[in-house]
Amino acid sequence: MGKTLLTAIALMLILEGCMPLLAPSLWREVFRHITALRDGQIRYIGLSAVLAGVVLLILLLGN
Repeated sequence: MGKTLLTAIALMLILEGCMPLLAPSLWREVFRHITALRDGQIRYIGLSAVLAGVVLLILLLGN
């Protein structure tokens, strides 16, 4: 379990680092746009990400 969790965190860090590495100006603009959103909008984005992750896990672990 521990190794799987660390692998998941490592993959998340790799994916999170791709955009600032490959397109820093676009990443900065997206970040500026996100900081201008209201709290409710940011929560909705977070909820959507969590639900997408749960669905993906169900699909992956269901096989």
